[in-house]
Amino acid sequence: MDTEKITNEILATVRAMNTCWTEGWHEEQFRQYIHTDAVAIVPSHPGRLEGREAYVAGWRGFAETSVIHEWKERDHKVRIYAGGKSAVVTYLFSITFTAGTVKQSMQGRDMFFLVKEGRKWLVAADQFSPEPYPAGTVQ
Repeated sequence: MDTEKITNEILATVRAMNTCWTEGWHEEQFRQYIHTDAVAIVPSHPGRLEGREAYVAGWRGFAETSVIHEWKERDHKVRIYAGGKSAVVTYLFSITFTAGTVKQSMQGRDMFFLVKEGRKWLVAADQFSPEPYPAGTVQ
């Protein structure tokens, strides 16, 4: 198993998927990266987003009501499982965007679970959250 090649494929998938919503809303391309039975846990929605349609609708809602000024990812970690058929990707991100008339900046972390179907990597699960404030700081 060529873990470097697999890691590069996975990171290219995650970055391409993120480009679909951070550089304008490109729904048809975005949809191609999401597994039919995907699930997401996000801080802005109670419970879970279940299935591709709910997942895509969640990102559509954000992308169509916000203007993204800057998106950065760093410190990517990839763990490959099941003989190269599944993987977990984590990274830290920062985003600056305007929602309505309010410009906001946020730092956070993202964790994806991807599965390989045929020759494609698909996002099967996603959990992201803001980076917590350091202990002892006032919010």
